[in-house]
Amino acid sequence: MRIVVHGQQAFGKAVLDALVDRGEEVIAVYVAPDREGRPPDPLKQAALARDLAVFQPTSFDGEDVNTEFAALQPDLCVMAYVTLFVPESFLNVPTHGSIQYHPSLLPKHRGPSSINWSIIQGDTRAGLTIFWPDKGLDTGPILLQQEVEIGADDTLGSVYFDKLFPLGIQALVESVDLVRSGEAAKIAQNDAQASYESWCRAENVEIDWHKPVDEVYNLIRGANPQPGAWTLHDGSKLQIYDARKLVGAASSGAPGEVTRVTEKGFAAAATGGEILALRVRPQGGEKMSAAAFYAAAGLTPGARLG
Repeated sequence: MRIVVHGQQAFGKAVLDALVDRGEEVIAVYVAPDREGRPPDPLKQAALARDLAVFQPTSFDGEDVNTEFAALQPDLCVMAYVTLFVPESFLNVPTHGSIQYHPSLLPKHRGPSSINWSIIQGDTRAGLTIFWPDKGLDTGPILLQQEVEIGADDTLGSVYFDKLFPLGIQALVESVDLVRSGEAAKIAQNDAQASYESWCRAENVEIDWHKPVDEVYNLIRGANPQPGAWTLHDGSKLQIYDARKLVGAASSGAPGEVTRVTEKGFAAAATGGEILALRVRPQGGEKMSAAAFYAAAGLTPGARLG
């Protein structure tokens, strides 16, 4: 099969490498446009190193981009981390259409920040879906799904990089085999079970220390490493990354009150418990250990966050 890989960044590169290394006939790559002041996309670099044609349209609307795509005579488009909207007219150009990776168990958590919201909302299971994209946003028929556990201390980073990244590569490779054999499923999504969340941005992850400690901890985990849950200290933003929920007796501190400092970091009170901050980033600064921050900032028990 003549395969086109459509994606970006490390995941797109890893999918390209996996397909080429197993002998698939990858004929071209579509990748996000270059961004001024940013390094070249890893997928683009990998494609050029393999002497593959690279296409970087700023939009997939219009007949010109479809005509250019059709000239490649593709049999299948494999979409690995695509953020630009792609219309059906483009998706349907290949002989066998297009398949796409999405890091959630569709139809739940449609949208661009599915792993963030899954953790923030307290899910204990996550997963991935390979599906046939259509005119909607993450709404097409399902080809296959795989499920993983969200551990009590998992973060966005650990769920994605340690679990869904490698599993996603394997799932796309398996899906290519299923398409080639004519055994690829097309299972309609149940819209009654669907949920959608937009981008998880900084304005969505301000810590409310009055909320239950479980919710605060889920927010911090779900925003680590991006966009970084945050609170205020002396009027400046303080992002909290690595943290732990302290198990045991409920905190006697008021919400947001620093209750203790230790060699590992500092603890702050939420409703029903405490959060031990281990790694933080002060506004305008770099990430550092929470212990280094409280020593530099003069943070002591009784200080208030938020």
